[in-house]
Amino acid sequence: MTHPLDSFFGAMSDPTRRAVIERLASGPASVSELHAPHKMALPTFMRHLKVLEETGIVRSIKKGRVRTCHIEPEPLIAAQGWLAWQKEIWENRLDSMDAVAASLEQFKD
Repeated sequence: MTHPLDSFFGAMSDPTRRAVIERLASGPASVSELHAPHKMALPTFMRHLKVLEETGIVRSIKKGRVRTCHIEPEPLIAAQGWLAWQKEIWENRLDSMDAVAASLEQFKD
C-alpha cells in the first residue's frame, strides 16, 4: 500500500499541478479558469486534475456544466507536519556537528 505522503509528493512533483495548487490557494476556480494559462489540450490538463483529486489535494463540485475546484487542506497539513519533523531532525544533526567541530577547534594548532 502506498503511503499518502508518497502520493502527495508524487502529485506535487509536476509543475502544472503545483501551478494549479498555487492558483487555488487564492480561492476556488472553474476548470476553465485553471486550464486557461496552460498551453496544453484540455484532456491532458484534466489528467493533472485527476491526479490532484485522487490524492485528495483537490476536490471538485459540478453544478450544471461548470466544475469548480478547491483545495482540501488535510494533505497539505500532513505534508507540512512531515517536513517540519524532518527539519527538526536535520537541525539537531547540524547542531551536533557544530558541537563536534567546536570541540575539535581546541586541538587545532
